[in-house]
Amino acid sequence: MRSSNPVFSRRFRGNNGYAGFNAAPQAGTAAQGNPYGSNPYAQPANPYATNPYAQGGPDLQQGYPQAPAATGRMTMDDVVMRTGMSLGLVILGAAVGWGMNLPVGLGFGAGLVAAVLVFAQSMFLRRPVPAVILAYAALEGLFLGVVSKAYNHYAQGAPVQAVLGTILVSVGVLIAYKTRLIRVDRRFVRFVTAALIGFVLLTMVNLLFAVFGGGDGLGLRTGWLGILVGVAGVLIGAAVLAIDFKQVEDGIQYGAPREESWLAAFGLTVSLVWIYVQMLQLVGILNED
Repeated sequence: MRSSNPVFSRRFRGNNGYAGFNAAPQAGTAAQGNPYGSNPYAQPANPYATNPYAQGGPDLQQGYPQAPAATGRMTMDDVVMRTGMSLGLVILGAAVGWGMNLPVGLGFGAGLVAAVLVFAQSMFLRRPVPAVILAYAALEGLFLGVVSKAYNHYAQGAPVQAVLGTILVSVGVLIAYKTRLIRVDRRFVRFVTAALIGFVLLTMVNLLFAVFGGGDGLGLRTGWLGILVGVAGVLIGAAVLAIDFKQVEDGIQYGAPREESWLAAFGLTVSLVWIYVQMLQLVGILNED
């Protein structure tokens, strides 16, 4: 399955990733005796098939117990631990950026380097590099701390409200995903990907107009139009987060290597940061009005 999150897009896809929506079986695969197609991590559909005493294999969708994970394979504990490390560094960096009264330019410089690290890990590095991921988390946290303090000057309490909003959105998406209110299928992924690309392009155009024309560019971050854009940004981030949950679930189910838990933590952190930034801008506009 291809993710809208650029961090996951190279790992969880068709022929060289985990099984997913884009992983169509190759012609003649079954006839050649390879029931798993091109998925290198796939496990037998029913590992109890050869056991005459088995009561049936695990069914993740119905909540039956899963077979013990093989040594060296990614587990939920791995993902949770590494995500906690990454988010912990984001929080620590934000505390430093807030408490040291760093210049706004320095904060934006840290954010730019963090964006380069995301691009490098997503596009050029074949395997997850923990040092790159943790460096991104620290620099992104520094950027968020500086920007959050700047917002707090004219919209008192906006960062706290944005944090609470991010937590509520994340918990809501997780509940909706686990209860299958959100069905992450191929159509859902295509729609979210198109919406994300359009949103990013629109934001870049607005930034160019603001830089060269002055003011707020196209006016996408003020007034009612700014509120609509902010809500759209939060919804897109929530949808990407749901896709990320699916990627993590697929990786665990199909036995991805343990090192891929770093990539999972990276993708989840990027999505949560996106939601927080959109939420911060939205709360800032609402407080202004």
